[in-house]
Amino acid sequence: MTVMRGFILLISLFAVAFNVFGGDIAAVNDSVAKEKSGKYIWVPDSLIDDVRTVVLKGRKNHNMPDLKEKVTYRGDTIPMVLKSRNLGRFDRGLFNYLFIPKGQWHFGITASYGEFSTDDMELFDVLSDVDLSAYSFAVRPYLAYFIKNNLSVGFRLGYTSSRANVDHFNVDIDEDMNFNLHDIMYRNESYTAALTLSQYIGISRKGRFGVFNEVELAFASGNGDFRRPFNGELKTTHTTYMDARLNFSPGICVFIMKNVSFNVSFGVFGFYLRNSKQKVDGEELGNRFTSGANFRFNVFNINFGLGIHI
Repeated sequence: MTVMRGFILLISLFAVAFNVFGGDIAAVNDSVAKEKSGKYIWVPDSLIDDVRTVVLKGRKNHNMPDLKEKVTYRGDTIPMVLKSRNLGRFDRGLFNYLFIPKGQWHFGITASYGEFSTDDMELFDVLSDVDLSAYSFAVRPYLAYFIKNNLSVGFRLGYTSSRANVDHFNVDIDEDMNFNLHDIMYRNESYTAALTLSQYIGISRKGRFGVFNEVELAFASGNGDFRRPFNGELKTTHTTYMDARLNFSPGICVFIMKNVSFNVSFGVFGFYLRNSKQKVDGEELGNRFTSGANFRFNVFNINFGLGIHI
């Protein structure tokens, strides 16, 4: 039955193509093939949809979306496949499906947490009595509005706290190269306000899965302490700073319910400007201005978020 069905479909497609193109056998191109009036051919009922899809609608395959498909959202008619500019000279067959329509509000919270610790770790005869610990925590509530289909602008607040301790760290390579680190502590906390621009790309027609890239312009104020032994005494350097950052964070978004989404984003690239002032044991040391760029994946900057869409 499968072989016979395929044979009938092949003969039907050949006959329809012959009639549609006036007796000339031609390949179906990207333009929509127009059916000429007065041409008829018998097709089994079970193959009508296949013939219409492959020939009369001019599609190359069943997986190509209907570029004219529309959906209705709050009384407005919206295309299911959004127009996008082709990058380069080649059409790679990629489509941006409608993921989140214009006019939606999106609010939620993202958070990240990372921790690392060792206790009396040894590595061959080089490292011994290694006691390290570090953690980083961040929470960021946000509010966004979709100014276009799959495009939103928003505002985010954030709080970040991190701490690291080196209780013991012995290095013994040879008699001329050995040292011992101990009683070192670093602490930092900051408060952030940021403007965001997020571009989403729907990767399925049902609108459940999507990827996005977020551009964030953030302004932060914070302080930190660095304590270490010096000449037999513990010295503490206290730093206060203000900085501006431009961050790029790709991510994945999944609708787990109709109006609830879960997303994961990764901070991988950014620029920063920082102005800081330092004091050592309460005495003014000075200030400095720094700038730079980050091109790396940071395990402490993986953000998990939960959002509500209304």
